Amino acid sequence: MSIRRQIDASLAQLTFAHREENYHHLSYEDDLHPYALLQQGDMAAVEEAQGKFTGPNMGLLSDDPVRNYQYLFVASVTVACRFCMEGGLPTEEAFNLSDLYIRQADKCADVKAICALHGEMLRDYCRRMQQLRRGGAYSRPVFQCLDYIEQHLQEPLSLELLAEKLGISASYLSVIFKKETGETVSECVRRKRVDTAKTLLQYTQYTCSEIAEYLCFSTDSHFSRVFRQYAGMTPGEYRKKHYRKHWEKQVGK
Repeated sequence: MSIRRQIDASLAQLTFAHREENYHHLSYEDDLHPYALLQQGDMAAVEEAQGKFTGPNMGLLSDDPVRNYQYLFVASVTVACRFCMEGGLPTEEAFNLSDLYIRQADKCADVKAICALHGEMLRDYCRRMQQLRRGGAYSRPVFQCLDYIEQHLQEPLSLELLAEKLGISASYLSVIFKKETGETVSECVRRKRVDTAKTLLQYTQYTCSEIAEYLCFSTDSHFSRVFRQYAGMTPGEYRKKHYRKHWEKQVGK
């Protein structure tokens, strides 16, 4: 029997069994409602989604309880990620966050741990949406510009290049970007590169020179000068102070 025929037969049997047991999945609207709240940065989304995640109508995806909840977790974080992206969360940030939480769920040894992680995942996305909304809504060109910057920090970036990618004039992009974000494009690129450098200094063994080269700083001294401007200390001082601080605790969560 082909896979499709097996699925059709199993679907018929499962549908019949659910009718006999008067079992129903959540409606489409009920299923997605908490994620719509999440997109707005409404913490009520966490309580509602968490209640449904641990409720009786979530479906059975595996006979193994832990694996079943891991599968349900993947489905939930995937929807949360997409809703938040549609709400303005940068694509790479949303996807990377989803990937990291799925990896954490894969390490969970019991259902209780997965449910706790699910709540934390929802709160994380919700907090990010709140921060995004406090910063104000961006126009489509500015949002696309920020998204491109986030994904290409390791490449040369300039106002002219970004304007060309967006299909608008550099002067127009310069004006609306400054008006909506409060900083110039070049300031934004420098700040985001310093933020990325902080993470690399704290959690990796790349040298300061390697990080400077990766993030397209012209020289080590240029990297050090810009880093000090935003972080208040040199890259070397930052690494000495923060390298893997609380790292073991974070990884073990």
